[in-house]
Amino acid sequence: MPRARRITVGDVTSPVIEAGPEDAGEAVFFVHGNPGSSQDWAALVDAAGELGRAVAVDMPGFGQASKPANFDYTVTGYATFIQGALEQLGISRVHLVVHDFGGPFGLLWGLQHADAWASVTLINIGILPGYHWHTLARRWRTPVLGELLQLYIPRAAWRKNMQASNPKGLPPEFVDQMYDNYDRGTRRTVLKLYRATPDPGEAAEEVGKAIKALNKPALVIWGMKDPFLPGKYADVQADYFDVKNTVKLPESGHWCYQDDPDGVREALVPFLRERLSAAS
Repeated sequence: MPRARRITVGDVTSPVIEAGPEDAGEAVFFVHGNPGSSQDWAALVDAAGELGRAVAVDMPGFGQASKPANFDYTVTGYATFIQGALEQLGISRVHLVVHDFGGPFGLLWGLQHADAWASVTLINIGILPGYHWHTLARRWRTPVLGELLQLYIPRAAWRKNMQASNPKGLPPEFVDQMYDNYDRGTRRTVLKLYRATPDPGEAAEEVGKAIKALNKPALVIWGMKDPFLPGKYADVQADYFDVKNTVKLPESGHWCYQDDPDGVREALVPFLRERLSAAS
């Protein structure tokens, strides 16, 4: 099991899980999306910890992190938090592993700190030209409707909807932990974040051009039955990154690292081993 502790960055206190050398300045840094927490990554943190230092942190407003009203719940705010967390942890060289909204958070951090950014693993996220928000996101972005949707969410409905949108099925304990973390503070966070973030397709050209200029090594892993982020975007990432491998999981959904943990681990570990070995 990964080690657990907490860090404080500004007004936010967040749980951290980590494995591998405690004081290494180079680390694999896992960034979860919406909803989620560092615990989502526990198995992969353990696996990456066999190669070097591996760390995951609850993002502000999610999991068991603080949910202060004055936090900047924007992609920029989260990128700033990531840098603060890395400084607290003594990490100066980063191999990002990102999923869902963790993609925008991590990629903006990478653009702002290109010298510290060593590589990236993109799990059902990346540069999304032409992409428009999925139906649920559009509802969250709509005043009043978003608040009504977040007002009352029965556990049974949560379980049903999560499983219905992931054809292979998700571990029940993962679904329940996510529900337990989805308190009123997190629901407010979701509304603020989505309303502060335009359609990803609108920023794709500008962000993609900046990312492409850096030519960072990347691994792409995509659950091809993702109902939110279509599998067609898996191959698109080669236009922006130095993609070393693209792994398409044909029966997996959005949380492919949960519905096919072996498939994701078997792709991720060799990629990280090569990156970490090259730096040693």
